[in-house]
Amino acid sequence: MIDLYYWPTPNGHKITIFLEEAGLEYTIHPVDISAGDQFKPSFLAISPNNRMPAIIDPSPTTGEGPFPVFESGAILMYLAEKTGSFLPSDLRGRFDVMQWLMWQMGGLGPMAGQNHHFVRYAPEPVPYAIERYVNETNRLYGVLDRRLEGRDWVADEYSIADMAIYPWIVPHEAQRQNLDDFPNLKRWFSAMQKRPAVIRAYEKGTPWSSRPAVTEEGKKLLFGQKAGK
Repeated sequence: MIDLYYWPTPNGHKITIFLEEAGLEYTIHPVDISAGDQFKPSFLAISPNNRMPAIIDPSPTTGEGPFPVFESGAILMYLAEKTGSFLPSDLRGRFDVMQWLMWQMGGLGPMAGQNHHFVRYAPEPVPYAIERYVNETNRLYGVLDRRLEGRDWVADEYSIADMAIYPWIVPHEAQRQNLDDFPNLKRWFSAMQKRPAVIRAYEKGTPWSSRPAVTEEGKKLLFGQKAGK
């Protein structure tokens, strides 16, 4: 039984998608990021960067006792290796998946995250920042669209790369992107959207999805952090 420390954000959805696809049993422990749950000592012991998601595997394959993992990409890699699923064993296939996972972690996620911040959460409009991150999100959508030409999945076979990328495309309208401009991406997005495990994963977040993702008080916790706070 995997213990999942979760909130219904794109990074949180990545992990529930994997767990549902793999059929692993898991327990959700909600981490309300707007209430500051991510700063609780018990959570920091698992995730020292005060970010969710994180997991604890009480039965790792090494048999050495409970194993905590933080960072969504690392969690996907760990679970893929644990189960032998959604990550090819051959060198080329494995690194094809890994490079697109890193593309999401280092590119799409951070750039779309800044897009979300300046479009939705900044206390006052910053036109340069909005244009910068909306345009960069658009560029990355174009990279993905070209990659998906003639392919059903990002790395040919369905993998943790698809699971990592999809939740960051779900809020495309809030990111000021039009999927009609990216026909290959749109086709892939529709296929992802229809997968039963993806549907179940998003349903798992329903109990908390009705709450504001970030309250006004939560903004003070999330957007003003410094070392030692």
